[in-house]
Amino acid sequence: MRHKISLFLLFVVSLIADQVSKITIDNTFALYDSKPLIGSVLRLHYIRNAGVAFGMRFGSAPVMLTITVLVTCVLLYLVFSGKFSPSGMVGRVALILVLSGAIGNLIDRFRLGEVIDFIDMGIGTWRWPTYNFADIYVSIGMVMLIVLQLFEKHPGEMDATAGKSADSSDSEVLTESS
Repeated sequence: MRHKISLFLLFVVSLIADQVSKITIDNTFALYDSKPLIGSVLRLHYIRNAGVAFGMRFGSAPVMLTITVLVTCVLLYLVFSGKFSPSGMVGRVALILVLSGAIGNLIDRFRLGEVIDFIDMGIGTWRWPTYNFADIYVSIGMVMLIVLQLFEKHPGEMDATAGKSADSSDSEVLTESS
């Protein structure tokens, strides 16, 4: 029960941090204003993004909203139906980060028809696409999930170091064949 409360708090705090940061930028910056934080390497730069990741678009604002709602609903269904339930606390944290980021950007799409982005990083003219906290959550959560899938032992797989399958117990005795 304690872990569920911790995960719920992570979700709420992540979502609040995302929304408060976007509302603060919207209320204190004019669109396209920029303020350096660490020279030109890191700056606040207020833009609105009608596309998805890195500004890619798949149609009009209503189409983008529909796609975002569908993807979020599929994620929620997979989680709550048990069809996708990463094992361990790290997997659950990763999933909470992805969900809080997806829902944070979904709130913007409902509220504004587009997403507020404001973190701009780069060197000189080489810039990373402008992003927000929700994008950070989704990116970190997805990397965590991918790493877990790549390195997590699944039942029936062979453990190369021990010469036995991942689902065999330590109490099993390997018999020699004659």
